[in-house]
Amino acid sequence: MTDNTAGPTAEPIEPSAPEEFGLVQVWWGDGKGKTTAALGMATRAVGHGYRVHLLQFMKGGTSTVEDVRGEYNAIAALPGFSYENAGHYGWHGFLDGSEDDEHEARAKGALDRAREIIQASGDADLSTPQDADGPPEEGVNMLVLDEVLYAANRGLVGPKDVIGLIESKPDDLELVLTGGHERPEFLTDLADLITEVSKEKHPIDAGQGARKGTEF
Repeated sequence: MTDNTAGPTAEPIEPSAPEEFGLVQVWWGDGKGKTTAALGMATRAVGHGYRVHLLQFMKGGTSTVEDVRGEYNAIAALPGFSYENAGHYGWHGFLDGSEDDEHEARAKGALDRAREIIQASGDADLSTPQDADGPPEEGVNMLVLDEVLYAANRGLVGPKDVIGLIESKPDDLELVLTGGHERPEFLTDLADLITEVSKEKHPIDAGQGARKGTEF
């Protein structure tokens, strides 16, 4: 008897070029799931053979969250998906022993890196498949700037800097911006998709810390 419950059969991933990429997405809010949503979408893109890069602005590890997160191991196993973390240890604005000046320096470094990758993607021919093993400096189809909006909320980078990234991107680069608990009003007219992730209930309010496999 044939088992028809398994769904579609997975196929080998071959480099491909997206036909309809080029939007600007914004994921913000006080709820859990902004990065998770972006990573899920990035995984879907990689499954179609598109080249994706994740650049994290703020997630640099804390005493309660391991530096090596589960998503890094998963990304390393997927062709065409790469990541880098520019975050400083600790969290800006908290009495956790981290230096706020260093947070700002790391965030500005990430901003420069984002500019570099966007420029490289503009120089690349994104209408043709990108090398799955190639560095992001050779161009990507989707760039996820994780926690960049939190960095903007905190004044580590300026709203004008974020706007500049959008205005400089090539037409066929999908740009995904996440983070922040404050509505990014400065992006209302620039973004094609804006999703607010709202918290209704969160175990952290009852004292539950970050859990391995769900938060990191």
